[in-house]
Amino acid sequence: MDFDTIKLATEGRVAILTLNRPEKRNAISPQMIDELLAALDQIESGAARTVIVTGCGKAFCAGMDLEALRESADASHGQHVEDSRRTARLFRRIWAFPKPTIAAVNGAAIAGGCGLATLCDFTLAAPEAKFGYTEVNIGFIPAFVSVFLVRQIGEKRARDLLLSARIFDANEAHELGLVTMVVARDCLMGRARELASAIVAVSPASIGHTKRLLLSGQLAHLDRELDAAAEASALVRGTPDFKEGLAAFLEKRPPKWIG
Repeated sequence: MDFDTIKLATEGRVAILTLNRPEKRNAISPQMIDELLAALDQIESGAARTVIVTGCGKAFCAGMDLEALRESADASHGQHVEDSRRTARLFRRIWAFPKPTIAAVNGAAIAGGCGLATLCDFTLAAPEAKFGYTEVNIGFIPAFVSVFLVRQIGEKRARDLLLSARIFDANEAHELGLVTMVVARDCLMGRARELASAIVAVSPASIGHTKRLLLSGQLAHLDRELDAAAEASALVRGTPDFKEGLAAFLEKRPPKWIG
Protein backbone atom coordinates (compact mmCIF):
# COMPACT_ATOMS: atom_id res chain seq x y z
CA MET A 1 0.00 0.00 0.00
CA ASP A 2 1.27 3.49 -0.87
CA PHE A 3 1.19 6.17 1.83
CA ASP A 4 1.26 9.96 1.59
CA THR A 5 1.60 11.07 5.21
CA ILE A 6 3.83 8.30 6.58
CA LYS A 7 6.65 6.08 5.42
CA LEU A 8 6.89 2.37 6.16
CA ALA A 9 10.13 0.43 5.73
CA THR A 10 11.33 -2.96 6.93
CA GLU A 11 14.85 -3.79 8.09
CA GLY A 12 14.95 -7.54 8.63
CA ARG A 13 12.43 -8.24 11.42
CA VAL A 14 12.09 -4.55 12.36
CA ALA A 15 9.48 -2.20 10.86
CA ILE A 16 10.32 1.51 10.72
CA LEU A 17 7.23 3.73 10.73
CA THR A 18 7.99 7.41 10.06
CA LEU A 19 5.52 10.26 10.35
CA ASN A 20 6.13 12.15 7.13
CA ARG A 21 4.59 15.62 7.16
CA PRO A 22 7.67 17.66 8.09
CA GLU A 23 6.18 20.85 6.64
CA LYS A 24 3.37 20.48 9.22
CA ARG A 25 5.65 19.25 12.03
CA ASN A 26 4.09 15.83 11.40
CA ALA A 27 0.67 16.99 12.63
CA ILE A 28 -1.98 14.26 12.76
CA SER A 29 -4.53 14.64 9.96
CA PRO A 30 -7.52 12.37 9.30
CA GLN A 31 -5.57 10.88 6.41
CA MET A 32 -2.57 10.19 8.65
CA ILE A 33 -4.80 8.38 11.16
CA ASP A 34 -6.20 6.14 8.41
CA GLU A 35 -2.72 5.47 7.04
CA LEU A 36 -1.25 4.70 10.47
CA LEU A 37 -4.06 2.23 11.17
CA ALA A 38 -3.49 0.58 7.78
CA ALA A 39 0.28 0.43 8.35
CA LEU A 40 -0.16 -1.14 11.77
CA ASP A 41 -2.45 -3.79 10.24
CA GLN A 42 0.24 -4.47 7.66
CA ILE A 43 2.96 -4.73 10.32
CA GLU A 44 0.88 -7.04 12.50
CA SER A 45 0.26 -9.48 9.64
CA GLY A 46 3.85 -9.28 8.36
CA ALA A 47 7.15 -10.81 9.41
CA ALA A 48 8.38 -7.87 11.51
CA ARG A 49 8.56 -8.61 15.23
CA THR A 50 8.82 -5.03 16.45
CA VAL A 51 8.21 -1.51 15.16
CA ILE A 52 10.07 1.78 15.60
CA VAL A 53 7.99 4.96 15.30
CA THR A 54 9.75 8.26 14.59
CA GLY A 55 9.22 11.60 12.89
CA CYS A 56 10.64 13.13 9.73
CA GLY A 57 12.36 16.50 10.17
CA LYS A 58 12.83 18.44 13.39
CA ALA A 59 9.61 17.41 15.16
CA PHE A 60 8.26 14.05 16.23
CA CYS A 61 4.59 15.16 16.09
CA ALA A 62 2.95 18.50 16.86
CA GLY A 63 -0.42 16.93 17.70
CA MET A 64 -3.65 17.19 15.75
CA ASP A 65 -3.67 19.20 12.52
CA LEU A 66 -5.40 22.38 13.71
CA GLU A 67 -6.25 23.57 10.21
CA ALA A 68 -8.07 20.29 9.57
CA LEU A 69 -9.86 20.67 12.91
CA ARG A 70 -10.96 24.20 12.04
CA GLU A 71 -12.31 23.01 8.69
CA SER A 72 -14.50 20.50 10.51
CA ALA A 73 -15.53 22.83 13.35
CA ASP A 74 -19.04 23.32 11.92
CA ALA A 75 -19.70 19.60 11.44
CA SER A 76 -22.63 17.92 13.21
CA HIS A 77 -22.27 16.40 16.66
CA GLY A 78 -22.50 12.94 15.11
CA GLN A 79 -19.66 13.73 12.73
CA HIS A 80 -17.58 15.04 15.64
CA VAL A 81 -18.23 11.81 17.53
CA GLU A 82 -17.15 9.65 14.59
CA ASP A 83 -14.03 11.75 14.04
CA SER A 84 -13.19 11.50 17.74
CA ARG A 85 -13.67 7.75 17.72
CA ARG A 86 -11.23 7.46 14.81
CA THR A 87 -8.57 9.14 16.93
CA ALA A 88 -9.43 6.90 19.87
CA ARG A 89 -8.99 3.82 17.67
CA LEU A 90 -5.49 4.92 16.74
CA PHE A 91 -4.36 5.50 20.32
CA ARG A 92 -5.89 2.23 21.51
CA ARG A 93 -4.28 0.38 18.61
CA ILE A 94 -0.82 1.63 19.52
CA TRP A 95 -1.31 0.98 23.24
CA ALA A 96 -2.58 -2.57 22.67
CA PHE A 97 -0.45 -3.44 19.62
CA PRO A 98 0.55 -7.13 19.91
CA LYS A 99 4.15 -6.54 18.82
CA PRO A 100 6.57 -4.38 20.85
CA THR A 101 6.62 -0.72 19.85
CA ILE A 102 9.51 1.73 20.23
CA ALA A 103 9.10 5.48 19.86
CA ALA A 104 12.25 7.35 18.80
CA VAL A 105 11.27 10.90 19.73
CA ASN A 106 13.53 13.13 17.66
CA GLY A 107 11.86 16.46 18.52
CA ALA A 108 8.70 18.05 19.88
CA ALA A 109 5.90 15.64 20.84
CA ILE A 110 2.93 17.81 21.71
CA ALA A 111 -0.70 17.05 22.63
CA GLY A 112 -1.78 14.04 20.54
CA GLY A 113 1.84 13.70 19.43
CA CYS A 114 2.81 13.27 23.06
CA GLY A 115 0.23 10.50 23.20
CA LEU A 116 1.71 8.74 20.18
CA ALA A 117 5.19 8.93 21.69
CA THR A 118 4.35 7.76 25.18
CA LEU A 119 1.84 5.01 24.34
CA CYS A 120 4.60 2.91 22.80
CA ASP A 121 6.13 0.16 24.95
CA PHE A 122 9.47 1.96 24.92
CA THR A 123 9.98 5.70 24.47
CA LEU A 124 13.47 6.90 23.60
CA ALA A 125 13.92 10.66 23.40
CA ALA A 126 16.61 13.06 22.27
CA PRO A 127 17.60 15.64 24.92
CA GLU A 128 16.15 18.36 22.67
CA ALA A 129 12.70 16.72 22.60
CA LYS A 130 9.87 18.65 24.23
CA PHE A 131 6.63 17.22 25.56
CA GLY A 132 3.31 18.71 26.59
CA TYR A 133 -0.45 18.25 26.69
CA THR A 134 -1.43 21.70 25.43
CA GLU A 135 -5.05 21.15 24.40
CA VAL A 136 -6.58 23.54 26.94
CA ASN A 137 -4.52 26.39 25.44
CA ILE A 138 -6.74 26.27 22.35
CA GLY A 139 -10.09 25.60 23.99
CA PHE A 140 -9.86 21.83 23.45
CA ILE A 141 -9.56 18.96 25.94
CA PRO A 142 -6.91 16.22 26.30
CA ALA A 143 -9.64 13.61 26.07
CA PHE A 144 -7.87 10.45 24.93
CA VAL A 145 -4.40 11.12 26.26
CA SER A 146 -5.88 11.61 29.75
CA VAL A 147 -7.27 8.06 29.73
CA PHE A 148 -3.78 6.64 29.29
CA LEU A 149 -1.80 9.26 31.21
CA VAL A 150 -3.54 8.59 34.52
CA ARG A 151 -2.65 4.91 34.12
CA GLN A 152 0.97 5.76 33.36
CA ILE A 153 1.86 8.34 36.00
CA GLY A 154 -1.06 8.59 38.43
CA GLU A 155 -3.86 11.10 38.79
CA LYS A 156 -2.03 13.88 40.66
CA ARG A 157 0.82 14.12 38.17
CA ALA A 158 -1.63 13.81 35.27
CA ARG A 159 -3.63 16.76 36.64
CA ASP A 160 -0.46 18.85 36.70
CA LEU A 161 0.37 18.17 33.06
CA LEU A 162 -3.17 18.24 31.65
CA LEU A 163 -4.49 21.32 33.47
CA SER A 164 -1.36 23.48 33.27
CA ALA A 165 -0.64 22.63 29.61
CA ARG A 166 3.02 23.25 30.40
CA ILE A 167 5.87 22.11 28.20
CA PHE A 168 8.44 19.82 29.81
CA ASP A 169 11.74 18.44 28.60
CA ALA A 170 12.98 14.92 27.99
CA ASN A 171 14.68 14.65 31.37
CA GLU A 172 11.48 15.48 33.25
CA ALA A 173 9.56 13.10 31.00
CA HIS A 174 12.07 10.43 32.02
CA GLU A 175 11.64 11.25 35.71
CA LEU A 176 7.86 11.00 35.32
CA GLY A 177 8.17 7.58 33.69
CA LEU A 178 6.90 8.69 30.27
CA VAL A 179 10.32 8.27 28.63
CA THR A 180 12.32 5.07 28.95
CA MET A 181 15.69 6.66 28.25
CA VAL A 182 17.20 9.90 26.98
CA VAL A 183 19.61 9.35 24.08
CA ALA A 184 21.79 11.82 22.17
CA ARG A 185 19.99 12.83 18.98
CA ASP A 186 22.76 11.47 16.73
CA CYS A 187 22.51 8.09 18.47
CA LEU A 188 18.72 7.96 18.77
CA MET A 189 17.84 5.72 15.83
CA GLY A 190 20.92 3.59 16.40
CA ARG A 191 19.87 2.94 19.99
CA ALA A 192 16.29 2.24 18.87
CA ARG A 193 17.61 -0.31 16.39
CA GLU A 194 19.77 -1.93 19.09
CA LEU A 195 16.73 -2.24 21.35
CA ALA A 196 14.66 -3.64 18.47
CA SER A 197 17.38 -6.22 17.72
CA ALA A 198 17.40 -7.31 21.37
CA ILE A 199 13.63 -7.78 21.26
CA VAL A 200 13.81 -9.73 18.00
CA ALA A 201 16.33 -12.11 19.59
CA VAL A 202 13.93 -13.34 22.28
CA SER A 203 10.92 -15.65 21.97
CA PRO A 204 8.12 -13.98 19.95
CA ALA A 205 5.60 -16.28 21.64
CA SER A 206 6.77 -15.16 25.08
CA ILE A 207 6.62 -11.51 24.02
CA GLY A 208 3.08 -11.96 22.71
CA HIS A 209 1.89 -13.72 25.87
CA THR A 210 3.53 -11.09 28.07
CA LYS A 211 1.84 -8.23 26.23
CA ARG A 212 -1.52 -9.98 26.46
CA LEU A 213 -0.97 -10.49 30.19
CA LEU A 214 -0.19 -6.79 30.67
CA LEU A 215 -3.41 -5.87 28.85
CA SER A 216 -5.67 -8.45 30.47
CA GLY A 217 -8.31 -6.98 32.72
CA GLN A 218 -7.78 -3.45 31.38
CA LEU A 219 -9.38 -3.44 27.94
CA ALA A 220 -13.03 -3.42 29.02
CA HIS A 221 -12.48 -0.49 31.38
CA LEU A 222 -10.31 1.29 28.82
CA ASP A 223 -12.91 1.00 26.07
CA ARG A 224 -15.62 2.48 28.28
CA GLU A 225 -13.33 5.38 29.18
CA LEU A 226 -12.41 5.97 25.53
CA ASP A 227 -16.10 6.00 24.55
CA ALA A 228 -16.75 8.64 27.21
CA ALA A 229 -13.70 10.58 26.05
CA ALA A 230 -14.96 10.53 22.45
CA GLU A 231 -18.30 11.98 23.53
CA ALA A 232 -16.57 14.66 25.61
CA SER A 233 -14.23 15.55 22.74
CA ALA A 234 -17.13 15.82 20.31
CA LEU A 235 -19.08 18.01 22.73
CA VAL A 236 -16.19 20.45 23.16
CA ARG A 237 -15.70 20.66 19.39
CA GLY A 238 -19.10 22.30 19.16
CA THR A 239 -18.35 25.07 21.66
CA PRO A 240 -17.54 28.70 20.84
CA ASP A 241 -14.32 28.49 22.89
CA PHE A 242 -13.03 25.68 20.71
CA LYS A 243 -13.67 27.63 17.52
CA GLU A 244 -12.16 30.78 19.03
CA GLY A 245 -9.12 28.90 20.35
CA LEU A 246 -8.39 27.38 16.96
CA ALA A 247 -8.85 30.68 15.16
CA ALA A 248 -6.66 32.57 17.63
CA PHE A 249 -3.85 30.03 17.41
CA LEU A 250 -3.86 29.92 13.63
CA GLU A 251 -4.11 33.71 13.40
CA LYS A 252 -1.33 34.12 15.99
CA ARG A 253 -3.33 36.31 18.38
CA PRO A 254 -4.54 36.02 21.98
CA PRO A 255 -7.87 34.21 22.28
CA LYS A 256 -11.01 35.97 23.48
CA TRP A 257 -12.65 33.27 25.58
CA ILE A 258 -16.41 33.16 25.88
CA GLY A 259 -16.69 30.37 28.43
